[in-house]
Amino acid sequence: MSDPLFNDPLAHFRLERHGPVIELVLARPARHNALDADLMQGLLDCLDELTHGQPLADRPHVLLLRAEGPHFCAGADLEWMRKMAGEAFDPRAFDKNREDARVLAHLMQALDELPFPTVALVQGAAYGGALGLVCACDIVLASENARFCLSEVTLGLVPAVISPYVVRTMGMRQARRYMLSAEPFDAITACRLNVVHRLSQPDQLLAEGRAMALRLCRNGPQAMKETKRLLAALEGRPGHQHEEQTVETIARVRVGLEAQEGIQAFFDKRPPTWRPRFKDEA
Repeated sequence: MSDPLFNDPLAHFRLERHGPVIELVLARPARHNALDADLMQGLLDCLDELTHGQPLADRPHVLLLRAEGPHFCAGADLEWMRKMAGEAFDPRAFDKNREDARVLAHLMQALDELPFPTVALVQGAAYGGALGLVCACDIVLASENARFCLSEVTLGLVPAVISPYVVRTMGMRQARRYMLSAEPFDAITACRLNVVHRLSQPDQLLAEGRAMALRLCRNGPQAMKETKRLLAALEGRPGHQHEEQTVETIARVRVGLEAQEGIQAFFDKRPPTWRPRFKDEA
């Protein structure tokens, strides 16, 4: 039996306790679990509470990150992003976007540095910032129907804040390809790129994810915490090292003319003005 720890429909996520396992469930399926300011801040506050706000004996041994609906997460909510962009080169819009980007940066860092293992379960689409969340988790299981994309440049944006985690996961060479081309890739390719550890049948994903979480619960919680700390020391802490550059980059790009044109073109269902037309296009 699950114990619902937090279930506010307005928060677009919920927490469930299954013994020593906490399930953090993205619950905005009508918007494909897209990320906006409220959801990101809520997730950040939630992770902080799980890490620091509970008695040691009550803290989870494992966090299972999953999502309701057919898709894990479509990335940033473009309706929200269009509002955030404001007027081109407006310094007030830049400041707002910088602070917003910093929330995402801190969310990525918090997920990456949780003192207990994290398991992500991915079905359907994991685009943009969602792929960053996946890369910040320790273990990733995906449905065979999962698909991934770093789609930001198609909108005149940059996958800035998530880039340290994506590069760490798939390597610089592959990151160059997928960040610049914005080509989607399937679950098998995600395994080859080290984004996903194991594939599951769609109807078996949750059961296999919970089985993995229980396997982790057999291990000493302090030993796993120290192992994560050791691994972080060996590789460095990418979110901290590059936070200022990534935050400044996405804030600057979001309020630029190209991003505003790209986002507006998406809603207008037309190609952005920078995209060339080829003879074989209608």
